[in-house]
Amino acid sequence: MENNDRKYSSDTKIAVLSGGISSEREVSLRSGKNVYEALKRLGYKNAEIIDVDKDITEKLKEKNIKVAYNALHGKYGEDGCIQGILELLKIEYTGCGVMSSAITMNKEYTKRILSTNKDIIMAKSAFIQKGDDIYEKTKDLKYPLFIKPVSEGSSFGMTKVDKPEELQEAYKTALKYNDDVLAEEFIDGFFVTVGVLEKDNKPFATEILEIRPKNEWYDFEAKYTSGMSDFIVPANIDKELTEKVKDITVKAFKTAGCHGVSRIDFMIKDNIPYLLEINTSPGMTDISDLPAQAKAMGISYDELVLIILNNAGLNK
Repeated sequence: MENNDRKYSSDTKIAVLSGGISSEREVSLRSGKNVYEALKRLGYKNAEIIDVDKDITEKLKEKNIKVAYNALHGKYGEDGCIQGILELLKIEYTGCGVMSSAITMNKEYTKRILSTNKDIIMAKSAFIQKGDDIYEKTKDLKYPLFIKPVSEGSSFGMTKVDKPEELQEAYKTALKYNDDVLAEEFIDGFFVTVGVLEKDNKPFATEILEIRPKNEWYDFEAKYTSGMSDFIVPANIDKELTEKVKDITVKAFKTAGCHGVSRIDFMIKDNIPYLLEINTSPGMTDISDLPAQAKAMGISYDELVLIILNNAGLNK
């Protein structure tokens, strides 16, 4: 797939925003480095990496940045915070806007928004706020459960719980990251993930990537350690299910108000795709999912970066 049209000239001052102060800082630094190198190969001579900290507003103004490529992951970078700063500074940026970033960073509110679309199926869950009785909240759920912070990525703070006796400890682990926690029934199926990109303001799904982790589930180690997961792309599913998953992916992207780029995760059991979450700033490392999905469609890493860059500023 070719996309040689360029929205921005080679002289445009582009900042690759990476690092940040979330638990996903190290992954973001790897994503940012790769994106920066791609922009340089694409001829954007004024591209530079900015490590995001509390002084980011001053840095962006001092450098007279015109476009921001958001390679941040997690808190402050994927939750509407950096997007709001960029809006105030009138800097165009890649990816989703303030509202959709804020909503999709929160797993509970993502579920509430997506539940308005009858075609989207999700695992049964319980939202646990500080002070709630966790046993009362989870009494109608079937074990095993996943206990996870409501607004965290890369599987940080996430625990698989097989029986009620393990619930309290898992809850404590999740609380290290967020005050609010989601308990979700474990779907005993297989994991797939689908990227969403946009061309001419129309979202389209990438190839479906099936991931077989060598750990019990797709945790941080399985996600970011080379050789710890097997990638199968396109996924080993029939044509009918492939089209169904892609269709639901695009519907979820639109329902949540996303723009530019996202990655949507599912568990598939008995040919039913259960949507898990929407990631509005997918990893761009050497072993990240989105570049692998794009490659299977004939989109090189550099072309992928260009597609995402070309959609900057369309997230109002």
